[in-house]
This record gives sequence, structure tokens and C-alpha cells, in this order.
Amino acid sequence: MSEPIVSIRNVSKKFPGGVVAVDQVSFDIGQNEFFALLGPSGCGKTTLLRMISGLEPMSGGQILIGGEDMANTPPNKRPTNMVFQSYAVFPHMTVEQNVAYGLKVTGVAADETKRRVAEALDMVKLTELAARKPDQMSGGQRQRVALARALVKRPKVLLLDEPLSALDAKLREDMRLELTRLQETVGITFIIVTHDQDEALSMASRIAVMEKGAVQQIATPAELYEHPVNRFVADFIGKVNLIDARVTSQSATAVHCEAKGLGRIDLPANKPCGATVCIATRPEKLKITRQEPQEPGLVKVQGLVRDVAYYGDTSHVVVEAADGLNLAINMQNDSRGGGAGVARGQKVWVHWLPAESIILTE
Repeated sequence: MSEPIVSIRNVSKKFPGGVVAVDQVSFDIGQNEFFALLGPSGCGKTTLLRMISGLEPMSGGQILIGGEDMANTPPNKRPTNMVFQSYAVFPHMTVEQNVAYGLKVTGVAADETKRRVAEALDMVKLTELAARKPDQMSGGQRQRVALARALVKRPKVLLLDEPLSALDAKLREDMRLELTRLQETVGITFIIVTHDQDEALSMASRIAVMEKGAVQQIATPAELYEHPVNRFVADFIGKVNLIDARVTSQSATAVHCEAKGLGRIDLPANKPCGATVCIATRPEKLKITRQEPQEPGLVKVQGLVRDVAYYGDTSHVVVEAADGLNLAINMQNDSRGGGAGVARGQKVWVHWLPAESIILTE
């Protein structure tokens, strides 16, 4: 990681009644990084973002921005700016006036304000709409006005609180690409709060997954997806099959288990396991065949196709095996005939390579 621009040291937040929203959180965020705080509602991610901005006081700990302790620095003096999910643009002002507002109230000269506003509008591709008012614009355009207004003040850190949640699905996807491009263009640190896994995976260079006020794992999107540290992260990031298993023995390189619906299986493992483990396998790693696969060493089980959901490029298939084991499989629809080539009620084999499984001990 580059030199940290934000350092969070043992930060906590307790609300009246003993509710702990953030519990002894510590990590660094690098310069020019696109960092995501990801987790379910109530996990503490927005509270943490508001403490970085100064809008929420800490109960304990320390926040440094650019090496400077922010303990006694009010929100308007911090080198941060925030974009809210509600946009919070002024309806009676034009786009240009909205973007210029923050500079005017801080006494920036008129010619400097005009130049910086023009630069900010160009960044978010709104130059031609400078004279419009917010009620004449789409939700995506209003969100870009809010971004320009935040960026024009040239903060060291831009804070984004669920900035895309009010947009429809297609526009959200477009804005993800725009935000990523914008972050690369302006070269400042972005910290985004979201509960949307796809949003975090597609935009962030690193992600902190939070649950119940604590950080469960911080890693790149690929590392989180392929190597989650515990059951919560595996289940929260994308889709996953979770299978409980009892450990029968273990060597230096493998663990031998009895798993629900699968019987005895051997999986590679390079860390000690307890009496029980959870086997996690992503749906796209699983394969379906009509005939029993004969390749040695595969994890395999026979079952009935229970559900098939068609999504255009892929189909999501659920196969019910013995002992009530349900396995989810993502199949690529690469035939012009459409669909996954399986139907409800069919008897099939599900199989995968042992190395495609993740052994979770927590």
C-alpha cells in the first residue's frame, strides 16, 4: 500500500443505551486509493465514515488524515468532503451555482472560482448543462452535480455515503464506471460506503468487510472472493455453497472430512483445523453432467435439479442431493438455443475439483 492518507486507530463509537456501533477498529487507507466499507445495514460502516468526516464524534480512538490528528478539527476544516445518497443539491440554483457555492462561502476569488468550477464540470461531463437547474436533470446527472461540488474544493479524501443507492439498476452500473474513471482522473482517495457487493467489487481497490461494528477482513476484491477468512465474509461476498463437515484426520497438506450429503472427501489444507470445518465453494466452480464423471479425485454427488433461473448470459441451477444438501451452480449459457441445457426434475451429477473448495475454520 502507498503512504497512508487516512489512519484509523482503535476507533470506537458507543451510542446511549450501550449500543456499540463501531468496536476498536484499526486500519490504514492509502493515498489515491479507492477504498470501500462494505457490510449489511447496522454494521457500523456509515458511522465510521461520519467519524472520518467529523460529523459524528468518536467515543474513543484516533483518526489521522495526512498525518494530522483530527480530534479537535471540525468537519468544515477537515481535508475531506462528503457526497450523500440524497444528492443534497440546491434546487433553486443552476448546476454552475451549485458547484461554485462551496468556493464562494470560503472566500475564493471570482476568477479562481470560475476556473475551478469549469474544471469540475468537465470532469463529470456536465459542461453543457451548467445553466440547468436540478429539477431539469436525471438522477444520474444530479449525482454528478453533487460529485462536482465535492471535488471542486479539492479535498484530500472524498467520502461517498451510498451514493448510487437512489439510482435504477442500469444507471447504477453506468455510474460505477464513471466513479472509477473519475477517481483515476482526479487522483485523490475515495472512501465509499455500500451494502452492495457488486458495487464494492467492481470499483474498489481494497474493501473492508464489516459486521457488528468490527472489521472482518480487508483485502482486494479478488482476495476477498477467492480467499475469505471466515464464514461471514464468504457468505456476504457473492454467492457461495457452504457445507458443514466433520474432520476425521489431517495431514500437513490435506484434511479428511465427512461432509453432509457428500460422504468422505479429501481437500487440500495448509493450516490446522478443529473438529469441524465449513467447506465453501463458489457456484461457478461447480459443473453439471448427465453421466457420472470418471476423472479421479473429483468431489462429486448425484441429485435432482430443483430450480433453474435464466439470466440471459448465465443460468442459476439448484440441485438437491442426499441428506437435504442443496448445491447452487452458475452455468454459462453459451448456446444460441438458450438456457443451461438442464430442466427441473432431471437427475444429474454435480462435481468440482477439491482445490476449488475453501476450508473455513471460523
